[in-house]
Amino acid sequence: MEKWTIDQNYFISTDKDLLKIDIIFQFLNKQSYWAHNIPKETVIKSIQHSALCFGVYKKEESTIQQVGFARVVSDLASFAYLCDVFVLPEYRGIGLSKQLMQFITTHPELQQVRRFMLATKDAHQLYAQYGFKLIDTPENLLQIRRNPKDIYSK
Repeated sequence: MEKWTIDQNYFISTDKDLLKIDIIFQFLNKQSYWAHNIPKETVIKSIQHSALCFGVYKKEESTIQQVGFARVVSDLASFAYLCDVFVLPEYRGIGLSKQLMQFITTHPELQQVRRFMLATKDAHQLYAQYGFKLIDTPENLLQIRRNPKDIYSK
């Protein structure tokens, strides 16, 4: 578990015990375009089986409030996939997403990974600042894409 202090009010941690599952679930299920209507059980399982999860927290007197999240699915050796990245709307515009990306891309466990991927509809400029580029040979990548309605209704 690592903890990285952003400033006197905010920090990032990889401690899964600090994660506020309800906040993550509510954002992914209700506000995200990529996981809209995702079941809570799926969110919990995805966190449990991800190599690294990053929580962004605001310190408020004697409590901490989770204000952001990202997770990395990886073998920590050759491949990593960054997903579910968000900062709650009321905490955007103060540099937290940049701090989160800096922490993720410099994390010691991810420095030997040959291919680090992500998918985004609208944040290309943010991720480009940390070395992410369009796929140079998209014809080499294949996928199986299942309809969430078919998966989540089972």
